[in-house]
Amino acid sequence: MARAASLPSLALSRGSLERRSDLRSEPGLLGVLLGDPATRVVELVDGRALVREDADGHVSLTYRSPAPADAGRFVAYLGHDAEVGGTAYVLSVAEASDASGDDSGRRGLRSVGAQMRDLDAGVLTTATGLANWHARHRFCPQCGSPTEPAQAGWIRVCPNDGSEHYPRTDPAVIMSVVDERDRLLLARGVGFAAQGMSVLAGFVEPGESLAAAVAREVHEEVGVRVTDVTYLGDQPWPFPSSLMVGFTARALSTDLVLQESEIEEARWFDRDELARAVADGSLRISQRISIARRIIEHWYGEEIDAPEVTMRG
Repeated sequence: MARAASLPSLALSRGSLERRSDLRSEPGLLGVLLGDPATRVVELVDGRALVREDADGHVSLTYRSPAPADAGRFVAYLGHDAEVGGTAYVLSVAEASDASGDDSGRRGLRSVGAQMRDLDAGVLTTATGLANWHARHRFCPQCGSPTEPAQAGWIRVCPNDGSEHYPRTDPAVIMSVVDERDRLLLARGVGFAAQGMSVLAGFVEPGESLAAAVAREVHEEVGVRVTDVTYLGDQPWPFPSSLMVGFTARALSTDLVLQESEIEEARWFDRDELARAVADGSLRISQRISIARRIIEHWYGEEIDAPEVTMRG
């Protein structure tokens, strides 16, 4: 598997938060941090945080000091900023009924992550991923008993059998497939919005390498064999718990045989065809926050001026 220059501007790979995993096992860490008014708390309600936008279009998280309500919520230590003796950041997951601030000012990572500066992007990406994992892993996979957060929110422990469970990340490959005429393959998955198309993607299976997953997914979904699998870049995608690993690959054929359960439509585009289709609205491509968009633009050769739309219908 070859390696190319990394993709630029991967929105969710820019985090500059110092995770300080060495602090997580300190007894009473969360109590100490929640007792310090200098601690910055990011409050999530249904995956959305309070944000504000400046005149330049940059979006910033709206942090607050710890509040008494945090004691009754799921909270987790996220990390410190990079400065010596820097600020600590804590996640607090709230219900809409007892959240602080105006709910109309809340946004999710998908909608604002690309507009955030590095620190805020890292804080919200980590908070979103950690909150999603805890929400989906409340019971022990060994005995079924309810589990409890430990190590400042970075593991769950089963009080019945003593087992420890750590946040999981599911690796997925996502790839541009280019033919001998330098055309790009785009596809619309089942459930995509009308006119929505993107590059192919799929989860890595047990016992499989990343390059093998690229080749398998392309052949399964569109019936094309590929070679020259080349790494481009990667970014976390905490919806709920993926790491998207980007590649490009060269197609050995152009005949398409679609996997009907997964793919509604697929076609080859040259650059002029793609530009025209985006301009006239007959083609919608992935949001700028996604690695899919950057992979498409990597092939295209420059940024593509396209409206921000949701791919899923």
